[in-house]
Amino acid sequence: MKKKKEMIKGLAFDLDGTLIDTEVLFRKFWPMAAHQLGFPMEERHSLMLRSLPADRAIPLLQKEVCPEFDYYAVRARRRELMEAYLDEKGIPEKPEMRKTLEDLHLAGYKIALATATPLERAEKYLRRMEVKPFFDAIVCAEMVSRGKPDPDIYLEAAKRLSLEPGQVMSVEDSPTGVLAGFRAGCVTVMIPDQDMPDENTRNITDFLLPDLSSLRNLLLEA
Repeated sequence: MKKKKEMIKGLAFDLDGTLIDTEVLFRKFWPMAAHQLGFPMEERHSLMLRSLPADRAIPLLQKEVCPEFDYYAVRARRRELMEAYLDEKGIPEKPEMRKTLEDLHLAGYKIALATATPLERAEKYLRRMEVKPFFDAIVCAEMVSRGKPDPDIYLEAAKRLSLEPGQVMSVEDSPTGVLAGFRAGCVTVMIPDQDMPDENTRNITDFLLPDLSSLRNLLLEA
């Protein structure tokens, strides 16, 4: 049974692909970093990594790319390439991101960030976009035992917002993230970015929306 929006008192947002338009950059810089280090990674492999923690990503890449794939070395190089790009070009925001966060904050909703991005970088992005004051909590994968699709990050976000998971709306762009929110007992929202949800993801998604402005309208409409 789909959950109702009336129970919502807080929201926990994913970052990449949900608030900032960076998933396309992961598709570019993961293979580029891998090739620089001698591994035959393809763009399609980068899509498999969305929101996955290292303990899940390593065996996947060693199976799909090559047994010798050095995840940590490639990830470190990918981060260098991507950070250099973002420092030069700026952080690409999703449409209506700033207004959505501001309006939800002013309406009294508690807001958390729930992301696989390391804390230092996540805070850097929020500061540069001038939206950090809208967040009551920031939870990163490094703060919990298990990353998405396990529920830990959303359970911790609910705890830091002083809410029950069922009072929190998880906002995600990927099936992996939606599954994490569902397993935590959150009201789940998917705003697709790189691909549309399959049947299984649709079945656990309470609200499938086209963009952030639709989310704002959903929660703030009379």
